[in-house]
Amino acid sequence: MQPQPSPMARIWRALGPGLITGAADDDPSGIATYSQAGAQFGYALTWTMFLTLPFMAAIQIISAHIGWRTRRGLARNIAKSLPKPVVYLIVALLVAANTINIAADLAAMGAALRLIVSGPAVLYALAFGLACLVAEVFVPYHRYAGYLKFLTMFLFVYVAAAFSVHVPWVDVIAATVVPNISLDKDVLLTIVAVFGTTISPYLFFWQASQEAEESRLSHRRIIGAIASSPQDELRHISVDTWIGMSFSNLIAFFIIVTTAATLHAHGVTKIDTAAQAAEALRPIAGDLTFALFAAGIIGTGLLAVPILAGSAAYAAAEVFGLRGSLELPANRALGFYAIVCAATLAGAALSATNIDPIAMLFWTAVINGIVSVPIMLAMMVIVSGAQAVQTLALPVWIRVLGWLATLIMTIVVGAFAWSSFA
Repeated sequence: MQPQPSPMARIWRALGPGLITGAADDDPSGIATYSQAGAQFGYALTWTMFLTLPFMAAIQIISAHIGWRTRRGLARNIAKSLPKPVVYLIVALLVAANTINIAADLAAMGAALRLIVSGPAVLYALAFGLACLVAEVFVPYHRYAGYLKFLTMFLFVYVAAAFSVHVPWVDVIAATVVPNISLDKDVLLTIVAVFGTTISPYLFFWQASQEAEESRLSHRRIIGAIASSPQDELRHISVDTWIGMSFSNLIAFFIIVTTAATLHAHGVTKIDTAAQAAEALRPIAGDLTFALFAAGIIGTGLLAVPILAGSAAYAAAEVFGLRGSLELPANRALGFYAIVCAATLAGAALSATNIDPIAMLFWTAVINGIVSVPIMLAMMVIVSGAQAVQTLALPVWIRVLGWLATLIMTIVVGAFAWSSFA
């Protein structure tokens, strides 16, 4: 008789697309945003991590459930609710935003490695891009998913970083539980940036496509056969997603706390990139905190870059009727893998240019904000129709949270536009 797996092993096996998607949200670009929030405002914005969590989890559960139940990605599903020109525009903007985000992430990874071992940051960025591309093209999905899940563990270095420095936890808890809301323009702009970073369109497309992949795999079909009702499937997706999104926001919380306790406390209030945050930490918090922070940038980048390229490829392939799946070998999905290659290589090329990484992050946020609202509206229309209420069987509270998330994101995008262009 084979030994029974431990409870922790069973939990680990049960986690999948939700955990990976949540962890990918803390990419180097996100780390830069959270680092700036902590450096500029101290602990004042820690509460945003808990405010965004239920809305972030609800919209991801909805996209995941759509993928699982239909066995199709999000792009093919929203194409039924929006005019084709609008869908084409959304996918084009998504691919553009993801490519720019890949460039910013690769540049941050190259800069982080340069800080650790010295050498040419541009060469490191190109090498990271090539490594991500080779793994995504040549490793089948069922193995690649395990590799991505392993990379999520890199995020724990930010928990370790927080506990490697002195943190006044009483002040942190007070700022988190009783937030001091300010209408200062800089505060509002940072809150908008945090919302835009935590609720990103590429996460919708990625998780929906991964649930569709999982639904088609034989070992998950067995689970599906055992499940007695759609509620069992939804429960599995919900647990996975809630854990993934909670993990994501908890790590972001610790990044804000670490930079607030070190950089903000020593008068460093301006951080432009994740690598700059790591570099600024060294003289203040010591080599250990610096090394943990820099290693986390590289680890999260290795997780996020393939997901950015993959989500762009899934969306474009579905819209243009191309066969697309990370489970398929490259010779059976040439168009799909061509998009993966194009997004990754274009991002690597951009990272080697003199384009300001802050400008890249700004335009990524702008494009993501523009794209997220119609996508979320389309998703909510899909799950709110009379037939969908029966076939998708989503609880009312999830649909309510989904509509609230859509409303909040619309307000956030409007506030971002006003703050940036007024």
